[in-house]
Amino acid sequence: MKKVLAWCKKEMVLTIAMVLAVISAFFVPPDKSYLSYIDFRTLAILFCLMAVMAGLQKSGVFRFVAEKLLQKVKHIRLTAFILVMLCFFSSMLITNDVALITFVPFTFIVLQMIGAQKLAVPVVVMQTIAANLGSMLTPIGNPQNLYLYGKAQMGLGDFVLLMLPYTLVAFLLLGIWCLTFSYSGETRVSFVPQQTVSLSVQKKSIVIYSILFVVSLLTVAHVIAYPVALAVTLVAVLLLDRSVLKDVDYSLLLTFVGFFIFIGNMGRVPSFKELLSQVVSGNEVITSVICSQFMSNVPAALLLSGFTARYDLLIIGTNLGGLGTIIASMASLISFKYIGRDYKTQRGKYLLQFTLLNLLFLAVLLGAWLLLA
Repeated sequence: MKKVLAWCKKEMVLTIAMVLAVISAFFVPPDKSYLSYIDFRTLAILFCLMAVMAGLQKSGVFRFVAEKLLQKVKHIRLTAFILVMLCFFSSMLITNDVALITFVPFTFIVLQMIGAQKLAVPVVVMQTIAANLGSMLTPIGNPQNLYLYGKAQMGLGDFVLLMLPYTLVAFLLLGIWCLTFSYSGETRVSFVPQQTVSLSVQKKSIVIYSILFVVSLLTVAHVIAYPVALAVTLVAVLLLDRSVLKDVDYSLLLTFVGFFIFIGNMGRVPSFKELLSQVVSGNEVITSVICSQFMSNVPAALLLSGFTARYDLLIIGTNLGGLGTIIASMASLISFKYIGRDYKTQRGKYLLQFTLLNLLFLAVLLGAWLLLA
């Protein structure tokens, strides 16, 4: 029983999704319509992207790029700027989760080498915000974007233009922080990697994973059918390095399935559908932001998408809603886990700075939305 409770605590969002799916089945008993609830295209593309990113991360290509950039840096503010912007820009293509998994541990190494460990908390807080905000620009930046992009049937250019103003405001805010943060230590730095990452051995893997990434992008753009992309990716990964499949976040895929079943069932309960539709209609952005604070933005997107056709507003709301509480975006928990592991005594300080800065960024971006609206 203890093991079950521990697993449920670890996979809280998945547990909630499955419980909701089971409860909804009492209102709408299982039938052949259940299969129609599930968006297999979104699940297939998510799997492909996660497998490809796991492979590229394992090859060391992201860390290689980061090291090359930092070797030319001579000032602490520029170091912080690069560490933050690596998360901001990379999350647009490799997702916010992978950006944080890759660059937060790397940041600890960099700060230790230049004797600036006291910057670990503020820099990682800002890296987390940067990853959550950079990822909002593209459909593949985070799971809810990929899902809502498919639901909205919009073009890639339309999606980017929708989120571009908020991304530019976010970039400006991040830049201001990097230029103005206070630091009492040595400002001149010299970063020399202890062991430079070599990509020569991994060339074959990098080329194959890069091709698979292009295949995923073409699938997102509806150029390649998702069953073809799934088959190609699965075969290539099995032949190249099947251990990569262990790094795929299957709990996220199952979370999607649980919410698909719950939303599909509750959409067939007239009174519930009418009530939630009335609450959401005309308040998509604010409702998305509020829901994200308590259930994270991916479940919020899945839930609310069943009760409004304004997917563009849900895209804005769930992306901005990734700011705020530590669970507003599940990617934020990745950074907190690393801080808890390497800087245990700093967890309280981290949570305080994280919450205050997230609320500040959220307030400014909501202000931008009100102006644009």
